[in-house]
Amino acid sequence: MMRLGQANLSNSELIALLLRTGTAGVSATHLAENLLSKTGGLRGLANMSLNELMNLKGIGPAKAIQLVAGLELGRRITRTLPEEKPRMQSPDDVANYVMDEMRYLTQEHFVCIYLDTKHCVIEKKCVFIGSLDASVVHPREVLRAAILASASAFICIHNHPSGDPSPSREDIEVTELLYQASMTVGIDLLDHIIIGDQRFISLKERGFFPL
Repeated sequence: MMRLGQANLSNSELIALLLRTGTAGVSATHLAENLLSKTGGLRGLANMSLNELMNLKGIGPAKAIQLVAGLELGRRITRTLPEEKPRMQSPDDVANYVMDEMRYLTQEHFVCIYLDTKHCVIEKKCVFIGSLDASVVHPREVLRAAILASASAFICIHNHPSGDPSPSREDIEVTELLYQASMTVGIDLLDHIIIGDQRFISLKERGFFPL
């Protein structure tokens, strides 16, 4: 790394540095290559739990902990907000703000971004985890958080673990429910963004606002 710089190292070489050592007859680099092959690459590795990693040949508790810690640091860096509050002026702004965090999630996460009068981010809050359905996403929870944040508007976001952001009937029903509820309290629902794998769909751009 000191000679080439970290940006010039391969994924397996960087993982080998996290592993630090190999096993009997297997170098750290070869162990890292095997690990990426068995897990389907960086995305698969990022989704592995501590116990799942320890079940892989050559990965004991210490190596598993080092890997999980390194991957979690990477996630936290992508979630770190700049000092200046980001401004959500378009669906692209929203997608860029959450894509790295949400595209690899293996469960659906329903997230709300609460905004001030200039559409700058006040707070980002995960409201619900699980399959999206109008019976489980309660407008009162979404709007209570908006009121507590003194938000003037909000944007809903959820991910599709399949990677395909095409909206389902349930997605549209939840959007309609939240839109109608938001009108009663005077806090604008600006959009509902569905996140896939490096793709997204804006329900507003698809013509679901106003409903």
